[in-house]
Amino acid sequence: MPGPDPDFAPLRQIGWPFDGPPLDPQWAACWAAHPGARPARVVEQHRSGYRLAEGPDQVYAAESPPEWLRRAAAAEADQRAAVGDWVLQRDGRILALLPRRSCIKRGAAGEHYRQQVIAANIDTAFVLCGLDDDFNPRRIERYLLLAGNGGTAPVVVLTKADLDAHTPTGGRSRVDQARAALAGLEARGIPVLAIDARDPDSTLALQPWLGAGRTVVLVGSSGAGKSTLTNTLLGQARMRTGQVRDSDSRGRHTTTYRALMTLPDGACLIDTPGMRELKPTGEERLDVGGFADVEALAAQCRFRDCVHQGEPGCAVRAAVADGRLDPERLAHYQKLRAELADAADQLAARLSKKGAAKVQARALHKRVDEKYGRH
Repeated sequence: MPGPDPDFAPLRQIGWPFDGPPLDPQWAACWAAHPGARPARVVEQHRSGYRLAEGPDQVYAAESPPEWLRRAAAAEADQRAAVGDWVLQRDGRILALLPRRSCIKRGAAGEHYRQQVIAANIDTAFVLCGLDDDFNPRRIERYLLLAGNGGTAPVVVLTKADLDAHTPTGGRSRVDQARAALAGLEARGIPVLAIDARDPDSTLALQPWLGAGRTVVLVGSSGAGKSTLTNTLLGQARMRTGQVRDSDSRGRHTTTYRALMTLPDGACLIDTPGMRELKPTGEERLDVGGFADVEALAAQCRFRDCVHQGEPGCAVRAAVADGRLDPERLAHYQKLRAELADAADQLAARLSKKGAAKVQARALHKRVDEKYGRH
């Protein structure tokens, strides 16, 4: 187990955001509340515990606080540590979660409302999508919604650019077709890059976002090439990779848990399992998540409650009519807006129920105190 005094040089190598002790008042207050605790970063998250790091070569297992393991805490997964989080620990036991500077989270799969944190304290999200039959601009927009609202700068990375070698002579390349479909993203300042994830020279295009101490998360569906890209950037075959189906170019889940790794150039990389379901949490804003242009058009509609379905004076439909707005993108915007409204209602109901439970608990405690006296 590492010694009692933290060495900030190794911590800086795994993304510690300060040159020494935390300058952030919230972080400093949390640290002051736990004398003798040491900061560490979560590099792996498992059901029964975590693996923490205090430097690239200082990695060890750690126990979760009891409250994170209780059944009631399962519904509050967003309040427990995730990969990329900074925590305070003492003797291999996590004591506190330091406030997040950014995170990507989604509504967890299933009927009941829950939030799931994908990764925390990240600078950039590489949104991977293959240039094969699994290419899907609408799925990319969902990832951008989650990344943008989590305070993370997104970069769209189109993998399998080597497939262009099979383009018929005179035909339009896959890269050109994809760039045309995503032209609006680049116009809004979101970088779009095409690479061969197996080729180290091709991945050099990603270096501007992989500086020392920076943290990047890879997100995308199974088969998009996340593990392949991780192995190339690491310079070794550390992550298991798999084949995609010929019928639809979809892959199997070769990565089964999230893990943070340090790259040779000093950046921190978080690989994640593929996600087929990307539900919003209800906290997102469409203007922050890649639809600022559509929201700006909606603000110009004649009626404030315009739903863009043929109302007179609809600026959004006018933009579709004159070619300024892709009708498929508008349809997806409307679908996401409906999903966001539904998720926001579920979140409000959850918070209301939670608040009512707290009021009931306080009332019960008060009645017990009145009957039996305080002890």
